[in-house]
Amino acid sequence: MATQGFHPPHPKLMDPHLSEPVDMLPAGQMPTSQSRIALPYTAQSYGTGESELICGTLFQGMPRDSFVVQTKWFSTPDMINTLLQSGGPKSKLRDSLVRLRLDYVDIYLVHGPIHPTMISKVAKGLADCVESGLTRAVGVANYSTHEMIKMADELATHGIPLAVCQCEYSVIRRLPEVSGMIRECKKRSICFQGFASLAEGRLSGKYSRLNETPQRRRFSSYPMHMLEPTIDVLKSIAGERRAPVPAVALNYSINKGVVPLVGVRDAEQAEQDMQALGWRLTEDEIERIEAVSIEGQTSSLQHG
Repeated sequence: MATQGFHPPHPKLMDPHLSEPVDMLPAGQMPTSQSRIALPYTAQSYGTGESELICGTLFQGMPRDSFVVQTKWFSTPDMINTLLQSGGPKSKLRDSLVRLRLDYVDIYLVHGPIHPTMISKVAKGLADCVESGLTRAVGVANYSTHEMIKMADELATHGIPLAVCQCEYSVIRRLPEVSGMIRECKKRSICFQGFASLAEGRLSGKYSRLNETPQRRRFSSYPMHMLEPTIDVLKSIAGERRAPVPAVALNYSINKGVVPLVGVRDAEQAEQDMQALGWRLTEDEIERIEAVSIEGQTSSLQHG
């Protein structure tokens, strides 16, 4: 599955009839470096809280209104989450805030649809986090479209909007588009975030059949030889545009109305990724990419 490193012998190419229109991002919008959404992104489960501790150190001395913090409630059953029921999110968020050295986060997500309690109870817990001032907004990750709508409806009973929906999305995993999730998010004014937007480097142009990605990189973990047709098209457009390959892949996601989340390891990668802004792929270029794109699959954790 997409998050478990297992795939069928041949990836399922995307049926062009299932594509959303190329104008999911309105034609008049041109994201630039001034309009990007900056999300220093972490979660309780990453490094068993170590990533939050690191971020907490980095935030020291910075004006609180100069950065946005998003973290997640890791809902795998443990004694606190099981016994507290709807109190689990709030309890875990307090622990995150201690590690982050902050009074609140900007966005708090449910890590996945594997929580032991009903969505209605989780919604109550998320609403409590907002009402207590511990987070400004809430969202979900890895939910299916149906589960996302259920959460949005349950939050609405508490007067809280669902602000963010996050799933893996890239040229080689367009399932949130096929399922109608992105369309539903647009209709409900929910920000759709696509993580693994470069498929953990597979869409960066760095890897090939002779230079496979590290085994630990598990999202959309197709062997590189399966992705050669896709990579070749991205490289061709990048050459024509005189842009980095990652910028082309990210620009595609932006055109689909997606806020791409990207892991950046150094300044060079950041500069390459930033070149996705300030221009838009043409309809012809998008069609060329979609002709070699992959639909993707779900998994036990990732329903959307």
